[in-house]
Amino acid sequence: MTSSRSSRRNFIRKLAGTTLAATAAPSILAGTKPQSNFLEAPVYERHKFAPNDQVNVAIIGMGIMGFNNAFWTLQVPGVKLVAVCDLYTGRLERAREKYGKDLFVTKNYKEILDRKDVDAVIVATSDHWHDRICIEAMNKGKHVYCEKPMVHRLEEGAEVIATQKKTGKVLIVGSQRVSSIVTQKTKEIFESKTIGDLVLVETWMDRHSANGAWQYSIPTDANAGTVDWDNFIGDAPKRAYDPVRFFRWRNYQDYGTGVAGDLFVHLFSALHAVTSSEGPTRVLATGGLRYWNDGRDVPDVILGMYDYPQTAQHAAFNLQMRVNFVDGSEKGEGLRLIGTDGVIDMGWSSVKVMHHKLNNEPGYGGWDSFDTFSEAQQKEYEKWYKAKYPKKTPGIIESDLEFKAPREYSANLDHHVNFYKGIREKAVIVEDALFGMRAAGPALATNKSYYDKAIINWNPGTAQLG
Repeated sequence: MTSSRSSRRNFIRKLAGTTLAATAAPSILAGTKPQSNFLEAPVYERHKFAPNDQVNVAIIGMGIMGFNNAFWTLQVPGVKLVAVCDLYTGRLERAREKYGKDLFVTKNYKEILDRKDVDAVIVATSDHWHDRICIEAMNKGKHVYCEKPMVHRLEEGAEVIATQKKTGKVLIVGSQRVSSIVTQKTKEIFESKTIGDLVLVETWMDRHSANGAWQYSIPTDANAGTVDWDNFIGDAPKRAYDPVRFFRWRNYQDYGTGVAGDLFVHLFSALHAVTSSEGPTRVLATGGLRYWNDGRDVPDVILGMYDYPQTAQHAAFNLQMRVNFVDGSEKGEGLRLIGTDGVIDMGWSSVKVMHHKLNNEPGYGGWDSFDTFSEAQQKEYEKWYKAKYPKKTPGIIESDLEFKAPREYSANLDHHVNFYKGIREKAVIVEDALFGMRAAGPALATNKSYYDKAIINWNPGTAQLG
């Protein structure tokens, strides 16, 4: 036990890069302010790439994430945007306004895949197109950056994984948090065992606004002439043109994956990256449509509970996950790993570790049966207690710590850098098709549990229903 405490203390000292203050008892630590340390962001040198080293990229789907990915991907040295595809004319016009009149634009993604000058594509369409476009792109020899979730339905994942393996093409899923220096530091802290064995994980990602609840703006010129509705429908049920469904597709099961597919995937991805977990074995969800009664057919409040089995990397633990789109408290989001000896609070830009080792002594008095004993028995009990639990010399306990990313840091850049390193240098992809499905699967199983009102068994090893 002493050796274990010593190794944890030395590890935390190394993390902080400084000697930590000692204190007498865990209860004192509970009220101390964590020591803050700033993480170092990667520095990417900008230099000219030879034509053979330049990666020409095209973006399929120029909605919010399409333009967002364009911004970050063009920060990577040696990357050129050569073409975009979208089904709304106005977005193609906007793309040329931002990236030049010579940019090739089309409403047919197959024209993108047929271009010899396109090395890679970013797939940022509605969810129900992800699997088909990713598979076709890899079979056409293109590398793929696919927005999360990787697939729209649970049964679609196996073919995407198999296609990546068969073609050898790079595929990265766009949960950028996996590449974050904050996630990497959290993983380092978790693997140090400084919080003991993992017992419970709490995660939440709440919102309290119309845009946060996907009530996105609809352009006044949206009509059957400017929107290619038939191509948008794809394999979804046929219906008449509806601009609300097109521009707010996340609200409908036909095209999106709801709260779980949009937000739970981020939380699963971060948790799996930190714990090296393949995922849960059982999924149970509940929730409802509590406020945003705007015609959507997905819930705006959803809660999930998950069983994670013991592995070589972590003890068995439970996960509870929540998203609430009418969060009057505006508490935002969090990911908390609760262990036997402490807690790790992980955010997008910082991570805190707090220690609170469970006392092996039960104690007595206070809210306890001790005061119900007779005076004679209380004296006898105190005598017995002090003999059984003699006073110990207070040990050295590590101070609490907080690690912060630099103010201007964004994991988006690191994630796109990883994509292009995979293409140029065959670097390990942090979120390949299998990892992506191990995050998307539990999220989609959450939807299945909610709609079926049933416990869903999941096989994290094969990333398929159990």
